[in-house]
Parts: sequence; C-alpha cells; structure tokens
Amino acid sequence: MKRKSGQDRAITKNWKPATLAVRGGTARSEYGETSEALFLTSGYCYDRAEDAAARFAGDQVGMTYSRLQNPTVEMLEQRIALLEGAEACRATATGMAAMTAALLCQLSAGDHVVAAKAAFGSCRWLTDTLLPKFGIATTTIDARDTDAWEAAVQSNTKVFFFETPANPTMDVVDIAAVCAIAKAHGITTVVDNAFASPALQRPMEFGADVVAYSATKMMDGQGRVLAGAICGTRDWIDTVLLPFHRNTGPTLSAFNAWVVLKGLETLDLRIRRQSENALKVAAFLEARLPKVLYPGLESHPQHALAMRQMEMAGPIFSLYVGGGRQEAHGLLNALQLVDISNNIGDSRSLMTHPASTTHFGMAEAARLEVGITEDMLRLNVGLEDADDVIADFDQALRAIGR
Repeated sequence: MKRKSGQDRAITKNWKPATLAVRGGTARSEYGETSEALFLTSGYCYDRAEDAAARFAGDQVGMTYSRLQNPTVEMLEQRIALLEGAEACRATATGMAAMTAALLCQLSAGDHVVAAKAAFGSCRWLTDTLLPKFGIATTTIDARDTDAWEAAVQSNTKVFFFETPANPTMDVVDIAAVCAIAKAHGITTVVDNAFASPALQRPMEFGADVVAYSATKMMDGQGRVLAGAICGTRDWIDTVLLPFHRNTGPTLSAFNAWVVLKGLETLDLRIRRQSENALKVAAFLEARLPKVLYPGLESHPQHALAMRQMEMAGPIFSLYVGGGRQEAHGLLNALQLVDISNNIGDSRSLMTHPASTTHFGMAEAARLEVGITEDMLRLNVGLEDADDVIADFDQALRAIGR
C-alpha cells in the first residue's frame, strides 16, 4: 500500500492521543480511501518466485500470510503502539490470547512468575493452573504491597504480572515502584491495562516493559468484537513474542481489527464521559450501600496513587450490597435500565456478579482472600445520562429494601 506521508514517526510523535486515536497508523491504498480499508484475504500473491523466497527470508518487505501480517491488522497495531507510546504492537484474537502469549512467549520450565492475587478469573487460571502444568512456578501476592514484590523474588523469577486497577477489586498497583524492583533484578513486567486503556493510563511511562490488553473492552467499546493487543519494544516484539505468535496463531481477524480501529476513533471521548458518569453514580451508591470500591472516590484507600497514575478513574467499579448472593442477585434482577452482563468497557451500563460469573472458576478460598464475596457486584457505567442510571439504581435498591 501507499502510505500517507503524515505517518512518519517524526510527525506522529507530536500528535496528542486524541489525534493518534483517529489517524495513527493510517495507510491508504492507491484508491485514496478516507476510512481504513478492510483487507479480507488469507494469503498474498507474488510477481516472481524469487519475491516469495525473499519475503520469507525477511529480505523483502511485504505480506506473506494473514496469520503473520494483514494490512488492516497492521494499521491497528501501529495505532495502538502510538497510543501506548510503545515501539511495536502485535494484535491477538482475544484479550486472553494476549495475556497467554505475553507470558508463554518468554517463559520456560524452571522459571518463576510473581503475580497479583487480585486479577481477572482467567488470568488467575493462567498463573494458578496453566503455568504450573509446564513446570513454571508462580507466587501470587497482594500487589498493593510493594514490599511483597521484593520479598517474592527468587533467583529464577522472570516475570512480574499484574493489572491495575484490578478486576474486580479495583486494587491499584504502584506501577513505578514495582517496575523499579523488576528492573533491579532483570525481571520483565507485564501489565494488564484493560481497565484504563492508554487513554487514561500508560504503564510504559512508569517503567513497564510489556503492556497487554483486551481490546474487546474500551478500545472497541461497543460490545461488538473480541480482540487483544501486546505492546513492547521492537526487539522484544520481534525476537521474543513474534516466534510464539507466528507458530501458535492467536491471530486477530481483519474484520475485527477494522471494527476496533473504528472504536479507537471515539475512545478518548467515550472513556472520559463514562469516567465522569461513573464518578457520579459511585458517589450516589456510596451513600446507599455498605461499601463502594472506585479509585475516583476519595474513600478509596489508594485514591491518591490512582490519580497520580491515571488521568481519570475509568468507567468500572465494584460495590458490596451487604448480605449475600440473594441480595446481590435481587439487585441485579430489579434493574430496568442497566443490563446484567459480564462484559465491561461497553458504551452501555452493564453489571455482573463476579463470584458466579467472571471469577466462578477461582476456588472459593482464593476469591474470599481478595475480597470477592457473594454480595459483591461489578458495574460498568456507560454513556447513558448518569441521572437515568442513578434513577434505575434508586428504584432497584428500594425494591430490595435499601
């Protein structure tokens, strides 16, 4: 394709995030299309047999197979890398494909990983179940305790893995402090930044080596497709991640990449409005419920740290109804506007019961250890009028006698 001259890094480095989200990585064909082109192809043709050989040898620039390269996917990868402030990015089929690839590409039997206890249920399955199957030891800690990271380091520790804010406990990790410990020991940090997105938090600015995403969440933002992404240095992406990605094939489809490209155009607008709405809804619920966990509230124990690392607190928070599952399910069932759904980052307000959905696969003891009790609910506040969301919670709370 003929690349637009404005995509030179010397020019894009001066663009603000909102501009990068709309124009970053754009490549136009000879037709000069305004919107990104959608290339639905599995393979590519060559003018000469020697060209095919040269491309496979890495001596000629060009596409070979869509498991490795696709023009639409490449545009998304470049745009995410620019937003993140990373040298390179590889897109994946799902967020969990991104998390799995980011870990397995650099770990071998005999290695050790230190990971946060508070994490998405499937991420805990990776650290608690999958990695040990391959002889990779894991230690899970309270990631909020910076000293615990240092104490958990072993001679064979290769990776620190955590998300901040954490799902669904909203734990906030001191990214700079943890990354400094990792660098002192030659350990690679992998940060799951899905709850914030690069529009609100850029972990690499605090020293993170690798940042992974479920692009299904904020980046698409409208509940349409599954996607993931992994950002890092060009050397790490090409020499560590790419061999794993190439040969295991967690490939993002061109169509899904195109949808996420469209989602990124409104990311900055959406996440800021949703963060404003979330703060308003959280303040209302805090006055009616035993406990609300939202980093944007001054009552959150790590509010000051969150506001140093994040531009806004995002659209997601958790709350405790009091009682148990019956009360939590009762509130969910009484809602008329807010949907019951385990997705997050959507433009619609969605709510779920983590203990019976997203974290159902975790052992009960492990759930309770991090605070995922039967009366906990996780809320994604959408783009609806915040007063309408509040009115829905008001009637639902009254319906269960609160």
